[in-house]
Amino acid sequence: MKTIVRRLILYADGMRPTQIMVSGFAAIIVIGALLLTLPIASQSGESIGLLNALFTATSAVCVTGLVMVDTATYWSLFGQIVIITLIQIGGLGFMTVATMFSLMARKKIQLRERLLIQESLNQADLSGLVRLTRFVLIITITIEGIGALVLSTVFIPQFGLSKGIWYSVFHAISAFCNAGFDLMGSVSGPFTSLNSYVNNFTVSMTVCALIVLGGLGFPVVLDIVRKRRFSKLNVHSKVVLFSTATLIFVGALFIFLIEFNQKATMADLPLKGKVLSAIFQSVTARTAGFNTLDLATLRESSVFVMIILMFIGASPASTGGGIKTTTLAVLIITVRSFLSGKSDIEAFERRLAPSTIKKSLGIFVISISAVIFGTLIISITQPNFTLVQSAFEVTSALATVGSSLAGTPNLNALGKIIIIIFMFMGRVG
Repeated sequence: MKTIVRRLILYADGMRPTQIMVSGFAAIIVIGALLLTLPIASQSGESIGLLNALFTATSAVCVTGLVMVDTATYWSLFGQIVIITLIQIGGLGFMTVATMFSLMARKKIQLRERLLIQESLNQADLSGLVRLTRFVLIITITIEGIGALVLSTVFIPQFGLSKGIWYSVFHAISAFCNAGFDLMGSVSGPFTSLNSYVNNFTVSMTVCALIVLGGLGFPVVLDIVRKRRFSKLNVHSKVVLFSTATLIFVGALFIFLIEFNQKATMADLPLKGKVLSAIFQSVTARTAGFNTLDLATLRESSVFVMIILMFIGASPASTGGGIKTTTLAVLIITVRSFLSGKSDIEAFERRLAPSTIKKSLGIFVISISAVIFGTLIISITQPNFTLVQSAFEVTSALATVGSSLAGTPNLNALGKIIIIIFMFMGRVG
């Protein structure tokens, strides 16, 4: 055993930071899958099987939210604790969690660890990484704590003290980490997400706020905390905030107008419910996977809007996936400069580096190619999925969103493996 451990350490020492990061996520997924295969993890006392456990663990660590079984009605308290722990580790990044334990033990963070943190948080340089990591941990606990406290004002009166607290904590972590796992299957039926709270302002807006804060990216949140005024923020923060607000507004407006008189979705809702559900679906489509409307009943035009929002996703160094808001912003700015005949490409009176433009273009081309290829494979291997449903499922997996139209449990074994690969690709970037 000592020999195996020694060889693994030597092998890890020769790996690049990116390789260690990918291997770390894979190791956590495997450990989580093994825990979820235990009979104690299910309410029935039966093992879910390795493939379904691997799917669930991947979805949790990759903060996706696609599930093979309903989280509330299938998993025991032990299984739910394993899932929410995997979500928290996946949302923060395993290197952030590892650094937290090192800081608690007052261990000095070496250069190699700093390189890993740099890769994990998508930072350009090594300066201030430990301070940023400490901030990430503090802000995560603070925001999740406040979110849980607000949600408890609804859940404790509804479910009682202990269950209300557990539901509040679980959904606060799941929302901030943009995971989309929920425990409402025992309340409104399996796979119903937050549909029963479509008219509830507190639950809808709290979950939305947690999703947005988790999706902005920790460097942006830190910049806001330090400078507090939009005019003083750096270019990256301005681009993220502007693009995030624009996408939420445009997405909500389209969904509101398309579904306003749709009998199966918004027609019977009061105006408040229509506005709340439109905003909620626009926010959650970015990378979270919750829903307050039955997605299977949406019009195809709304589904198309959600696919676009899912593909774009959240922002860099956040808990969300997608190509990132900054990538979209850089591409739009580049096209605008091309059409206007400008030689320099600028954002908020700052010139963008050619390397930034090349990186954005590369990310976009690779991601759109992956979606096209994945959609083709799923549509071929899953005969019960339409082309739109296949595109939705693949985009949801690659952008770590967690929403589904055709029902993830309907995937066959090959389909599950394909979606596992896409979820993993989407999380490691």
